[in-house]
Amino acid sequence: MTSPASHRFGITIPFDGIGLGEHQRWFGELAELGYTDVWSSEVDGTDGFTPLALAAAWAPSLRLGVAITPAFTRGPALLAQSVAALAEAAPGRFAFGLGASSEVIVEQWNGIPFVDPYKRVRDTLRFVQAALSGEKITETYDTFSVRGFRLARPPEQTPPIYLGALRAGMLKLAGREADGAILNWLSADDVTTAINEVGPGKEIVARIFVIPSEDTATARAVGRRMIAAYLNVEAYAEFHRWLGRGPLLEGMWDAWSSGDRKGALAAIPDEVVDELVVHGSFTECRAHIDRYVANGVTIPALLVVPFGVELSDAVRGLAPTA
Repeated sequence: MTSPASHRFGITIPFDGIGLGEHQRWFGELAELGYTDVWSSEVDGTDGFTPLALAAAWAPSLRLGVAITPAFTRGPALLAQSVAALAEAAPGRFAFGLGASSEVIVEQWNGIPFVDPYKRVRDTLRFVQAALSGEKITETYDTFSVRGFRLARPPEQTPPIYLGALRAGMLKLAGREADGAILNWLSADDVTTAINEVGPGKEIVARIFVIPSEDTATARAVGRRMIAAYLNVEAYAEFHRWLGRGPLLEGMWDAWSSGDRKGALAAIPDEVVDELVVHGSFTECRAHIDRYVANGVTIPALLVVPFGVELSDAVRGLAPTA
């Protein structure tokens, strides 16, 4: 396993089935086990900032990141305030992940038109970068306008901003204007394709889905449900077409679009599940995670699905010190 001294090693929080108020002891144990980072998300559970605020207070050695916050679902000024507040709470330990999210989350769940996602992310990135510097901003961007905003408490240490990126355009934007890229739902071999678009010298975060189980059939069944839930979202479908995985997934997409959910699951080949979902023994899982790192991921952020194993055992078994 990659040494925590030479590499950052993260895990996704909050843990399912564990109340936010119960995470204090978990954060302490993560640090003891050699995890360097905790990364939240913002989909349909907690917001992205609250779990990190708790970690900032309870685990002062951990680095904190959100992967990702949608560019659409908060106004630009409020988003800058949230980023600045967490950067102030955890100086030098917080990284802000910004992305487009998806039509489901933005439009269907939040009632906000999902229009020009690339431009919205680009404009939000530029605005937040300017706001964190403390300058007064009056600017008309392509996707919104800001008149006379100045952040009253700019952080002393400006946090890095990483872009959640799937295809070439956003990956190149991450390389040009951000501090790094956040990758999601890709194989270890796909990392090279993505990094080639980002370019050198950038941090690369990857959320890696891990089912630490030697029951291969069950792990694949769970993995298929996860894959179907995500890869039928248009943004992820286009991402995998871009990666060249389209022919392997056409059967799933066809069945899903016709309403045949059972057929869609059955149409996902084993090789796709094995590429996109890490599973097997702890040793096999750690070796698979190391492949992501070897191909250029600088901050793996595990999302652990403890199927058939206690969460505490899974966290320990996958830890850098294991």
